[in-house]
Amino acid sequence: MRYDLQIIGSWIEDGCKVLDLGCGNGDLLAWLTTNKGVRGTGIEYDQNKAAQCIARGLTILQGDFNEEVEDYPDGSFDYVILSQTLQQVYEPARLLHSLARIGKKVVVSFPNFSHLSIRLQLLLKGVAPKNEQLPYSWYDTPNIRVITLKDFRKFARDVGYRIVKEVAINTHHHDLTGKRVHYFTNLRATYGIFTIEKNTGKP
Repeated sequence: MRYDLQIIGSWIEDGCKVLDLGCGNGDLLAWLTTNKGVRGTGIEYDQNKAAQCIARGLTILQGDFNEEVEDYPDGSFDYVILSQTLQQVYEPARLLHSLARIGKKVVVSFPNFSHLSIRLQLLLKGVAPKNEQLPYSWYDTPNIRVITLKDFRKFARDVGYRIVKEVAINTHHHDLTGKRVHYFTNLRATYGIFTIEKNTGKP
């Protein structure tokens, strides 16, 4: 399982009810079900990946999660997971409001667009940067949002969320290993992972 998913999995309590948005081939859901007794559901747009999940015995809905989440009643899940997908969402604030309605906590991870290698490519070469985390050209990328760790902290506050937990990591695309970054995270981390919950004003 990918390194970032290993961290997310470690944050989920035993027996929780989890919704994994853009769950891919279901690696995280399968791990949570086997190792933590989680009651998990996934939503995946790609038909082939959704079929792989079903073949693994996972409960999956094939469709656009931006629309599908609207069908769930309030408080349906303990955790909603949005892994490496926020940068592809057209209306992130609207989506997070929906997730706060159906889940007690939301786990969000995304590539950090302020990593040093990205800054240097833009500064020294003057072209849209590409690396292992962002392997697409500007004209064919599914990433429509350029997010940094610093940006997300401000965004979370602005849309009414409290950050419960966060970690900055350095890993490569689909790698099973990586390391945590403790200093100069906005510059050195390739990914950020956050757990957020609706800010009720209570400590």
